Amino acid sequence: MANPQHVAVLQSGVTPWNNWRQEYPNVIPDLTAARFDYLSLSRADLRRTGFRGSNLIGANLSDTDLRGADLTEAVLTKANLENSKMAGASLQGAVMVQANLKNADLTGCRVYGASVWDAITDGALQNSLIVTPWNEPSPIFTDNIEVAQFIYLLLNNKKIRHVIDTITSKVVLILGRFTPERKVVLDSIRDELRKRDYLPVLFDFEKPSSRSTVETVSTLAHMARFVVADLTDAKSVLQELQAVVPSNPSVPVQPVILTSQTEPGMFDFFRMFPWVLEPYLYEDQDRLLAAIMDKVIGPAEAKAKKQ
Repeated sequence: MANPQHVAVLQSGVTPWNNWRQEYPNVIPDLTAARFDYLSLSRADLRRTGFRGSNLIGANLSDTDLRGADLTEAVLTKANLENSKMAGASLQGAVMVQANLKNADLTGCRVYGASVWDAITDGALQNSLIVTPWNEPSPIFTDNIEVAQFIYLLLNNKKIRHVIDTITSKVVLILGRFTPERKVVLDSIRDELRKRDYLPVLFDFEKPSSRSTVETVSTLAHMARFVVADLTDAKSVLQELQAVVPSNPSVPVQPVILTSQTEPGMFDFFRMFPWVLEPYLYEDQDRLLAAIMDKVIGPAEAKAKKQ
């Protein structure tokens, strides 16, 4: 546990703390599992300080010196670490969700197990981040804290194979338009897929697609078990299919369309590809859902097994 004297000095303010550090330069402060949530610690000298398991939620740590600090499993959610010096600090297992790391120096930090969802990293120095845990004899480095976990998975083949197998066996990409009447249908398809233990990803093409949207759809398609494309009132959907179909021969595409609609003339192009199934024509949402297993999921799944 933390040294009570050390905790009391820091809680008394930054100036008394910095003066104490100057008076006792050889003391390594022990603030293990202490609470400093929402405390203003800006410009504090926190070099080599032990914050293992401490609560620093919402704390103002801007312009602080945290070089060599032990922040293992510390909770830094929404903490402000802007312009902080953190080189060589341990962030193993630290929670930095929505933390502000703008212009922070993270050089050489240990980041194994760190959670950085929605963290601000603009301008941060992220050189030589150590991805592997302490007990790994050969450390692995990366220069981006947000991809550190993925890099570690890549290095552990069994784990990454499991992740990829899980994704590619369950993800279903749903393409269509998000006009009010079409959104109801797309949502119902998504709900039916969820009931059958798939992971539906629903894409909105109400607005014209940008290049980045097309690239995102193409990336998701590479990870999908199959694609369901609602061609009703098709506009941008055809553009996305052009990006998806030719380069993904192992990903079946099951189109659906209202019987009252005319099949887009451009669809003849997609019939060239054997992994694009014949469109299922449905009269209304109720009939679509009633037949979704036999006419949509079933054919797509059967095709996926043959690919």
